[in-house]
Amino acid sequence: MTPRTPATSTAAADWAGFAAAEPALAATVEARFGAYTHHTLATLRKDGSPRTTGLEVRFLNGELWLGMMPGSLKALDLRRDPRFALQANPGDGTGMGGGDVRIAGRAVEVEDPETRAGYAEEVEPPQPFHLFRTELTEVVRTYVEEACLVVRIWQPGKPLRTVRRA
Repeated sequence: MTPRTPATSTAAADWAGFAAAEPALAATVEARFGAYTHHTLATLRKDGSPRTTGLEVRFLNGELWLGMMPGSLKALDLRRDPRFALQANPGDGTGMGGGDVRIAGRAVEVEDPETRAGYAEEVEPPQPFHLFRTELTEVVRTYVEEACLVVRIWQPGKPLRTVRRA
């Protein structure tokens, strides 16, 4: 069975677009990702099944960047099917300061030498490396407030939705 080619008509935004639309949520999401170095990336294998792997992320110049070792399976997955889900490291599970945050979208590999050099100057990744910028299709924050589960969902072009569950 051949994996479906992802639809390309889904609205997407870069990190700067999301941050402009929802600055408070963007600050919370960035803080959650900044609290730990390693996070979990989900990609799709050739057969369509999910693959989860560890990953470091960077927020630079209005973009959310994913850098990877050359030839890594996650990079090869993203080259074949750019859809991804990214979950911030929850830590030890006792505090979840800022709540649980997840980002979904598409990863676009960056080949431009000037952009890659600018990223390498800021991050100093091992050479060579794959570099992907992200196009966000959804950002979700889940947290507990006054014994109520609160889920905040942002999607490009739509108002921020808040769902509360007692």
